[in-house]
Amino acid sequence: MVTGDSPAGARRRVRLAIREARESSGFTQAQVAEEMEWSLSKVMRIESGEVTITPNDLRPLLMYLGIADRVVIDRMTNDARISRRRAMWWDEPRFRDHLTPSFRQLVQYEAEATELRHYHAYTVSGVLQTRAYADAILGQFDLPPATAEARAEARERSRAQLMDRLGQIDFRLIIDEAVLRRRAAVRSAEVLGNQLAELLDLIRRGRITLRILHFEASVPPPMYGSFELLRLPGEGRNLILYRESHLMDEIVEDETNVRRHEEIFEELWVGSLPEAESMVLLEDAVKALGGMSPPASTTTGRRQPKRREKSATD
Repeated sequence: MVTGDSPAGARRRVRLAIREARESSGFTQAQVAEEMEWSLSKVMRIESGEVTITPNDLRPLLMYLGIADRVVIDRMTNDARISRRRAMWWDEPRFRDHLTPSFRQLVQYEAEATELRHYHAYTVSGVLQTRAYADAILGQFDLPPATAEARAEARERSRAQLMDRLGQIDFRLIIDEAVLRRRAAVRSAEVLGNQLAELLDLIRRGRITLRILHFEASVPPPMYGSFELLRLPGEGRNLILYRESHLMDEIVEDETNVRRHEEIFEELWVGSLPEAESMVLLEDAVKALGGMSPPASTTTGRRQPKRREKSATD
């Protein structure tokens, strides 16, 4: 897939442009609905992204909203066509019937993102999980076999999709130190060791940047739990929040909520171990779990991570 050509990304660009044009023109959704002879619910669903808009509906709408620039019209019309595309792997029945709408959106946004900011408290990010690790995590949920298989394969595909782009995007990952220690999460030292070894390899090759929020950090883990931030191309509201648990997942675009999570990520990034010390912890964890042995050049004479002293205010 060409970067910037995902249906979810195109739909988002169209609906944001329509809403901004309507608000700039001073029209209400009810006025648009009356002028276009649509139901009010149709206008609301187009602007929320619940439904796509056809190019034939888009052109008269843009005329009504006062958009006459041919370049803008052509770009939005092309996006409207892309948003209605249904030939992607996540639209195949074996995936569509078992993946949440939010996850299907996430996969498409990842294909366009220029920056990724992940904080994970208990597991490695889903998009970086090996198949064995993903199977172990999903195996702890009470999922039908077909659903568990579809979700594991979807993670595998989204991981492969992202790996092709890692050299082109800025990916910063924070994991809690518990991720390195909690073998029970996957019930296998080998699976955890191999997963951490894969993570270590990505860091050594400069594909991602990792910091570990160690147990004695002065910054407490966020009460919000794990979360991911994705920055899409373009200006304006281009930062998106994704949250996932075993009960639900969601894409959040509310500006206040997204900005708060961005601030939390920066606080955690500053409060976590620097990259070099995080590497030491990760290498030691891989070695202890029997995973890939760190090369001698990275371990000989290395400094041990400094445990930061707690202040009187901590």
